[in-house]
Amino acid sequence: MANNSYSGVKNSMMEANHDGEFGCTLKELRSLMELRGAEAISKIGESYGDVQGLCNRLKTSPTDGLSGQPTDIEKRKTVFGQNFIPPKKPKTFLQLVWEALQDVTLIILEVAAVVSLGLSFYKPPDAERDHCGKAAGGVEDENEAEAGWIEGAAILLSVICVVLVTAFNDWSKEKQFRGLQSRIEQEQKFTVVRGGQVIQIPVAEIVVGDIAQVKYGDLLPADGVLIQGNDLKIDESSLTGESDHVKKTQEKDPMLLSGTHVMEGSGKMVVTAVGVNSQTGIIFTLLGSGDDEDDEEEEKKKEKEEKKKQKKTKAQDGAAMEMQPLNSDEGADAEEKKKANLPKKEKSVLQGKLTKLAVQIGKAGLVMSAITVIILVVLFVVDTFWIQNLPWIKDCTPIYIQFFVKFFIIGVTVLVVAVPEGLPLAVTISLAYSVKKMMKDNNLVRHLDACETMGNATAICSDKTGTLTMNRMTVVQAYVAEKHFKKVPEPENIPSSTLDVLILGIAVNCAYTTKIMPPEKEGGLPRQVGNKTECALLGFSNDLKRDYQNIRNEIPEEKLYKVYTFNSVRKSMSTVLKMADGSYRMFSKGASEILLKKCYKILTANGEPKVFRPRDRDDMVKKVIEPMASEGLRTICLAYRDFPVSEGEPDWDSETDILTGLTCICVVGIEDPVRPEVPDAIRKCQRAGITVRMVTGDNINTARAIATKCGILQPGDDFLCLEGKEFNRRIRNEKGEIEQERIDKIWPKLRVLARSSPTDKHTLVKGIIDSTVAEQRQVVAVTGDGTNDGPALKKADVGFAMGIAGTDVAKEASDIILTDDNFSSIVKAVMWGRNVYDSISKFLQFQLTVNVVAVIVAFTGACITQDSPLKAVQMLWVNLIMDTFASLALATEPPTEALLLRKPYGRNKPLISRTMMKNILGQGVFQLIIIFTLLFAGEKLFDIDSGRDAPLHAPPSEHYTIVFNTFVLMQLFNEINARKIHGERNVFEGIFNNLIFCSIVFGTFIIQIVIVQFGGKPFSCVALSIDQWLWCTFLGFGSLLWGQVISTIPTSRLKFLKTAGHGTQKEEIPDEELEELEDMDEIDHAERELRRGQILWFRGLNRIQTQMDVVSAFQSGTSFQGALRRQASNSSQQQHDVTNVSSPTHIRVVNAFRSSISLYEGLEKPESRTSIHNFMTHPEFRIEDSEPHIPLIDDTDAEDDAPTKRNSASPRNNNNAVESSNHLLPEGTKSGTPSAPGSPLHSLETSL
Repeated sequence: MANNSYSGVKNSMMEANHDGEFGCTLKELRSLMELRGAEAISKIGESYGDVQGLCNRLKTSPTDGLSGQPTDIEKRKTVFGQNFIPPKKPKTFLQLVWEALQDVTLIILEVAAVVSLGLSFYKPPDAERDHCGKAAGGVEDENEAEAGWIEGAAILLSVICVVLVTAFNDWSKEKQFRGLQSRIEQEQKFTVVRGGQVIQIPVAEIVVGDIAQVKYGDLLPADGVLIQGNDLKIDESSLTGESDHVKKTQEKDPMLLSGTHVMEGSGKMVVTAVGVNSQTGIIFTLLGSGDDEDDEEEEKKKEKEEKKKQKKTKAQDGAAMEMQPLNSDEGADAEEKKKANLPKKEKSVLQGKLTKLAVQIGKAGLVMSAITVIILVVLFVVDTFWIQNLPWIKDCTPIYIQFFVKFFIIGVTVLVVAVPEGLPLAVTISLAYSVKKMMKDNNLVRHLDACETMGNATAICSDKTGTLTMNRMTVVQAYVAEKHFKKVPEPENIPSSTLDVLILGIAVNCAYTTKIMPPEKEGGLPRQVGNKTECALLGFSNDLKRDYQNIRNEIPEEKLYKVYTFNSVRKSMSTVLKMADGSYRMFSKGASEILLKKCYKILTANGEPKVFRPRDRDDMVKKVIEPMASEGLRTICLAYRDFPVSEGEPDWDSETDILTGLTCICVVGIEDPVRPEVPDAIRKCQRAGITVRMVTGDNINTARAIATKCGILQPGDDFLCLEGKEFNRRIRNEKGEIEQERIDKIWPKLRVLARSSPTDKHTLVKGIIDSTVAEQRQVVAVTGDGTNDGPALKKADVGFAMGIAGTDVAKEASDIILTDDNFSSIVKAVMWGRNVYDSISKFLQFQLTVNVVAVIVAFTGACITQDSPLKAVQMLWVNLIMDTFASLALATEPPTEALLLRKPYGRNKPLISRTMMKNILGQGVFQLIIIFTLLFAGEKLFDIDSGRDAPLHAPPSEHYTIVFNTFVLMQLFNEINARKIHGERNVFEGIFNNLIFCSIVFGTFIIQIVIVQFGGKPFSCVALSIDQWLWCTFLGFGSLLWGQVISTIPTSRLKFLKTAGHGTQKEEIPDEELEELEDMDEIDHAERELRRGQILWFRGLNRIQTQMDVVSAFQSGTSFQGALRRQASNSSQQQHDVTNVSSPTHIRVVNAFRSSISLYEGLEKPESRTSIHNFMTHPEFRIEDSEPHIPLIDDTDAEDDAPTKRNSASPRNNNNAVESSNHLLPEGTKSGTPSAPGSPLHSLETSL
């Protein structure tokens, strides 16, 4: 990477000298972008004169942009680089193979196989053989002894198979994610001006010299210098860690940096650095996504840092690693997670349950295999040395050792069959398959586990505009010139003076990026580009036979004197023009009930302003606004105000004085029709037990009307529709703090929240999630499109961002992107989510039956006949069928509408229901009876030689082959049974919709025939006759018939059945352990099982470490994050001290970036989400009208961020307090930043 950019610098310098192509080099621009504020302005002044000069040197025009000619664009790409940051190299296939080999059971098997191989080549002197006991004797022909190596080799071979399959799965998963990631990146478009035309191009196409238009909600794709800006505020926390929004102006700070978010306003910038030369790119290169050498140095540094941390986490990590089947990229990612200590989401519900279940099964398997080995060894020793009374002869040692190795191998195979390594595989396949298919259903899944969480969703908080409605706004009614027009008036009916003011106001006071374009095909509707409400107004001006574009051509954007852009606090937008006589005129538009309060005049029928009193306003609300709103129209008021020359220039910064004394021009009613498919989708949701709530910024009557049209409100139901203000009044106590109990009284009945601020949305979502009223914790999905929806999307269990209307910030905070912005796609996501859950349950039902039977057969067989009836290689084949193939077959079942007929499962519903338990035990009993009958009476039934008590290297027997074959065929037929888990009768229903399933079952059957007929010694098989095959198949088919018998028994009768695989409840975890766990990133259930004993030991270490950390923090000033993380104390005093310990900015920035690297990382964990977490902890939102002035996002986010110690301060009986919002802001902290986790220091610490 480094040398490319360097050669680029050389070329460009030469070119600059010879051709005089561009007046500045790559190096100059790079160093320019490293400056900020005043330094940058003086540098631009020295080198280029001003921004105009910079544009001239870059051969671009601030108004028309680049010419857009391909040669010019190519030249710029070669000189200044492309806007593309090369991603980190993916893991190679060999690395993945190496990772798969780390599996403990596989390692044990490899060791056993190698020992077995070694011993099989050792030939003891023949004469002695008979002294070694009758087990070792026996007639062995030469070639049999020769074949002793086969077993070891076969085990190794099957291990290789398992490893390759696992590695291939991981590899394809990684590949899928890279594809997904690149698709998300390709879909990102950005608005630039080329050849005087405003066009949208993919982010990667942006070149140096482009004039880019930035607006509210954008994620800046490259570095640039501001040419013109309105009220522009940027969140630079992803680069600097400072959470305050930075105001950008040409005079004070014109530098715009890539990777930062536009939080308010709009503007234009000239692009000065792209790709690896932009600020983000430079940091990525430092982090070593480019070169290998950097990579290794970085790694070494990281390792040193990690060593310190690992002292603390070593012990539990070792254990947790093998027990975390779901995190495929373990090592690196676990460390990555510790660094990115971002607001955590709990591990997904399914993951928690599965991990816990896997640990329990694994433990049971370990115990069984240990007992098997011990029994075998004891029986052998007793038999040889006590019953036969033989002495231990030195020559016999190798033979005895061979026996012990054989016993060991049997023990290991029991363990291999018992441990369900297929679980993570099934989950991965099921999720990956669903994600791929969900793309077709317009769901772009960004975080895998969101897909499965969606199946448990109990509540959806949806936006109105664009999700439930079509987001194609048109003005259908207007109140203008003292008359209420029920349809758009003819221009003749409006006084010309009023009309002129109206059209001028619409033209200049709508963002210039918003336009109405001619329709794409003849007879279609005109295309709306930009903000849809503004499009409606521009359309209104077209309906009045006036062209807004002419006005915009006369008054280009640069001539606008001042713009107050729309934001969620103002709920209005204003633009100021400087008139020819030196006076100013301001145009405003906004929500009618808000703007009318600020109007004190109104234009009459003859175009003259007359006084507009509060009484008139109330009349207007009753006679105009409410009737419009009750028809589901959105009401917008348009107004203006003149500032005469005599008053001098007003103080533009005091908004309250500016935005008052307006003259109302007109009020328009904008219709946004409900999407035709929405009412049906909402009906499906309600039937599936999901409550749909509408959260909108619109007026309450409009909201109520639309909610009724959608079917969210049914006539006659007693549901609540609240406005944001009323909602806030009801949930706060006298001190103005939010109380969970108050929210609990409201949310169960709340269906519509109107005129809500983003903070209300966040409060509602948080309130529902934290609520303990319902018997299960609610799982909430939220849709959002605006930047201000970020906090709510982040807080929700599943955040849906709009793919078309959504801003980059919203997409960044979301889990799933709806590519068609349509509510009915959410219903599809629910279907897929439930399907994932069911697929895993099907797989479990199948897997556990095999596990139970195989383990019991191997165990009892070994104990009674001193030899497992199922040999190691056979066990591995069974393992392959039931793990890898079954997970493929059962995890790819397509979803059906029937999934939407049942209620959500809830977070505590066990994975294995009682019906499933009944199926597992019933099938298990059937299979065991058959197998044991064959094992102990098979030789008589089939009239063949008994396979029991065979000597060490005896040839395989027909008897044991029949046992093995019947066992496998029973599993195959049981796989069909496993397709249904709710006790349905017809197990074949829809079987041909799933080709994968059919082909796998059929394929396995073919391979089984090959193994039995031609497997020979390695598989310990003998070819069977047709008769024997038919019997085996018949016995296998019996499991289908038996399945029908089982499903007739009602589950309710079987009281003794237990469920298994619950999620861990917070209440089950003892106090001190919880506190300990809060320090970890997530409550990992496997770790809990493994760490009981280590806790006290860590406490001691922790204390010492903290003290040392504090000392060293004050000495060096760089490593204070360790100390902070452990003692997130409440005293702000201490914070100030620590904040004063400076740390070099480079480290700070690099580390800040480590947390936000996830954008470009292939496979990301839910914890590594970024870029909006700071936005969460520093609410800049206030509700203007509420009396006590308090930050609206209460401090209960504390538990999401730094685990503060106050949970453990008072001995609490129920640990629910950890979740409920008991620790709110104290009265004193009314400032903008909340206490402990809210300072800039906190965001810095997060990034470190």
